Amino acid sequence: MRRSLCTPLAVLLLAAAAAAQQPAAPVEAAARALIAAQTQGLPGEITIEISPLDAANHLPPCLAPVAFLPSAARAWGAFSVGVRCDAPVVWTVYLKAQVKVAADYLVTARAVPAGQIVGPDDIELRHGNIAALADDVLTDASQALGRPARFSLAADRPVQRRMLRIPAAVKQGNDITVVSGGPGFTVSNTGRALNSAAPGETVRVRLPNSRVVSGTARADGAVDIDE
Repeated sequence: MRRSLCTPLAVLLLAAAAAAQQPAAPVEAAARALIAAQTQGLPGEITIEISPLDAANHLPPCLAPVAFLPSAARAWGAFSVGVRCDAPVVWTVYLKAQVKVAADYLVTARAVPAGQIVGPDDIELRHGNIAALADDVLTDASQALGRPARFSLAADRPVQRRMLRIPAAVKQGNDITVVSGGPGFTVSNTGRALNSAAPGETVRVRLPNSRVVSGTARADGAVDIDE
């Protein structure tokens, strides 16, 4: 008798659970807020595009969705952003996202032979989405003027740091400052550079605990670690 009384209640509970669904708006808002924080301070006009959460999802409603970037991902160009729920039920979803940064960048105004010193007539500014270009594209004429070309440069091409001979900001064997962090905080450490690098190039650094990390050289001689 007890079983027959409970069965309708159990059916109703199961039906209610099946009908429960995570609203898309809080998930998308959490992802957008994270990306906005990650891109704060970038030069140019920033546009954030996020693919919508499936409206027909079967995720239980979450009290407070938390957005995160997967390991090695960054809020630049096309990437995925994760959103997880810790309560009352644990789940994780990934949304496709794209960050566009409309800003000025350098292009070659004409062909530049290998070894030639770059002058004002060799480069010009162009406006576009720099997030769709190489990571080391130059955005200011002062970064290229007076630098010799490492190899022949074709006309009408974005100027990348690797195309020019730029003095090293970090020198092998020197003690340097290593900087890491996230939204709203930074952590500084010391280490020893294992290779020389110009601004924007990759540096391998040995930390005091003997761990070796990779990062990006800054113009001030510090290194932003990649992890």
